[in-house]
Amino acid sequence: MKIFLLTLLINISQITFGQKMENTYFTWDGFADNFGKEMVSAQDVYDQMVKSGLTDNSLANFDFHFVSDKKENLEKLSQFISEHYPYEIKTIKSIENNLWELNGLTNEIPVTADNLLYWGLDMYKRGYEFDSKLDGYGALFDHKTPKLPDLDKSKEDFYFDKGIACYNSGDLSAAVINWTLVLIINPNEPNAYYSRAIVKNELYTWKSALRDYDKAIEIAPNFISALTNRGSLKDENGDHLGAIADYNKVIEVKDVDLENKQMAYFNRGNSKFNLDKKNDACEDWKIAFELGAEYASDRINQHCKK
Repeated sequence: MKIFLLTLLINISQITFGQKMENTYFTWDGFADNFGKEMVSAQDVYDQMVKSGLTDNSLANFDFHFVSDKKENLEKLSQFISEHYPYEIKTIKSIENNLWELNGLTNEIPVTADNLLYWGLDMYKRGYEFDSKLDGYGALFDHKTPKLPDLDKSKEDFYFDKGIACYNSGDLSAAVINWTLVLIINPNEPNAYYSRAIVKNELYTWKSALRDYDKAIEIAPNFISALTNRGSLKDENGDHLGAIADYNKVIEVKDVDLENKQMAYFNRGNSKFNLDKKNDACEDWKIAFELGAEYASDRINQHCKK
């Protein structure tokens, strides 16, 4: 397995549940309020497919539909999808109630409950980014002679590299799906858990991301990037003590590289500050700065006495 590590240093630029935009049709409140419903919808679609005879990982092309109150929103979404996903855009047309609808078709996707969930969340997020709402999807499939992905051991690197390519192109759900295929072939591949965790967090499922970081670290206890990211994820979700424990592990690892040591001290300072331990936080930020982390100077200047 090639070692490729997506880099995510969460505590320098805090990641939140999305980014508020000036949407007028599909607003931030609508996006956040309906997020859980979108997850339930994905499970419902999967359950219906299972009732119709679906075998897990059967390959299927999904029809999908977005709606918006402005044609130009869907035109921009259409262009984005065409540039970043291997999907076919079929039509953009006017429908009832002064709305517009975009129709398209995916490439073949191996269908499982999780794969469908992350594909749905990916599309839900992309729609929101263009003030459009994912309005429905479904697929026809041959339950008698299903087409399945090749899960031979020799395909492990292929799927891992494909996940990287998909991530780099912006196709987040395909990245998750390909790294999941890696884990079917080799359940003990920590890099796949780590990489998948990053994308799961980008799709706002931080608890599932945390479980993937846990698994990566269980397999590779000194996985520095996984420890750093897990600490950051714990911190931003209120587990400051758990975050500090992860940063301590990074600092204690023999011969840890300078960049990760800087980040561990800086992030540990953030977590201590969140626990109202300002003096201890300042000590860590100053160590980070002395190690060359110039970004720590803002925190020092703002919170620490000279």
